[in-house]
Amino acid sequence: MQIKVGARTDVGMVRSGNEDNFFVEADSTRGIFVVADGMGGHAAGEVASEMAVQIVARGLLPLQSVDADGAPATVARALMDANRAIYERMMAEVDKQGMGTTISVLVMSDSGYLIGQIGDSRIYLLRDGALRQITKDHSYVQEQVDAGLLTPEQARYHPYSNVITRCAGASAAVEADIYSGATQPGDVFLVASDGLTGMVDDRRLQQLLLARTGPGRIVDMLISDANSRGGLDNITAIVVQVDRLEESADA
Repeated sequence: MQIKVGARTDVGMVRSGNEDNFFVEADSTRGIFVVADGMGGHAAGEVASEMAVQIVARGLLPLQSVDADGAPATVARALMDANRAIYERMMAEVDKQGMGTTISVLVMSDSGYLIGQIGDSRIYLLRDGALRQITKDHSYVQEQVDAGLLTPEQARYHPYSNVITRCAGASAAVEADIYSGATQPGDVFLVASDGLTGMVDDRRLQQLLLARTGPGRIVDMLISDANSRGGLDNITAIVVQVDRLEESADA
């Protein structure tokens, strides 16, 4: 597997601190990419998101392929371990009351991808020029869209658009969504906090991801675009470009 990766986090234009965290680790056999968006106040949010990326990464580093026995369960267990640790710390420390975090994780190998998600940080796939949001937000407005009470455009500008219905650390147990699929040469994945996706709509994301440049430059353009539109939240983006897969090369 040959991939190129760009990743960066930015405080944005309004916040005084950055409660986002991310993790990137990739080699020729697999890649692990995590974005966590903390909440609960400056110090607590930073703690929750940092714990999330560290615990999830530690749980997934031994995983060498998405086809490994029990790989989906391994992803889910890593998210559950993070949730439990954050919840226990939140309950034990007075200054951490109310803290939590989103977690979105992408695991890639030659045979495909696995995704685990809690919250409203998103993972997109750009394939053959078309952009698709793979994950579904755990949010109030997404529930309203699913019920037919809001259109996606109305949800985008709704006053409760930042209210999430599921996060890591809020309760002793939480359910993670797991997604899987095949990977193709030319695919581009985006893992991002809502500081990006809340400011930059999908059409503009598609335009930027289609740019004929490296992933680091694309990440810079994404963050710059979000900041130019107000930068109301912390912004984190990981862009993964798939250049080559071993199966396709053998074929």
